Amino acid sequence: MGLFVAFFGFVAVCVVAMVVFAAAALVIKVAFKLILLPILAMALIIKLAALFVIAAVIIALLIPLAILALIFVGPFLLLSLIT
Repeated sequence: MGLFVAFFGFVAVCVVAMVVFAAAALVIKVAFKLILLPILAMALIIKLAALFVIAAVIIALLIPLAILALIFVGPFLLLSLIT
């Protein structure tokens, strides 16, 4: 009878240990998400801002090149319309 009670005591301790382990895993997972998600959001915002800046710089460089191209190509276009 004592072995039977000891076995059920061991089973109860194992069940409590599993519940504690599952609760600890859940707390760690939630804490990891609370810490990691803002960092990932900031990284995404910084990446999008960098892409926007790069696109703006490329457009800002292409506008003067387009104006210069029109200045040099314009007379040739007018000549081709006349002839």
